[in-house]
Amino acid sequence: MSDEDVRVVVVDDDREVAQALAAALEFDGYRVKIANDGAQAFALVAEFSPHCVLLDVEMPGMDGDELSKRLRESYGDDIVLIAMTGGRDKDKRVHDTFARVDHYLRKPVDLGQLRRLLPRIVP
Repeated sequence: MSDEDVRVVVVDDDREVAQALAAALEFDGYRVKIANDGAQAFALVAEFSPHCVLLDVEMPGMDGDELSKRLRESYGDDIVLIAMTGGRDKDKRVHDTFARVDHYLRKPVDLGQLRRLLPRIVP
């Protein structure tokens, strides 16, 4: 994939977190779009066709659990889903989301770890 091809959607209700992650990924050459809630993210995925969705588990409205469920129902395994949370594993939402996604990260997100999980950019 060339750098123009790898698209990532960052979903977090904390706008500063979303913008910081997006800026880091754009610096690495990824094309990034931001959504601040699950419903917005679901619509954005349909129009942007990302390779990866990095989603927060705990958000108001459609949370990461519901978003990951809907993305899997609509796209199967065609999109890499990476969940991120500061929540506890024993929280049912966190547990259910972690079981559905490809990878999961703890907040604050370790950018090195995230970079190892994302689809590679080949010049």
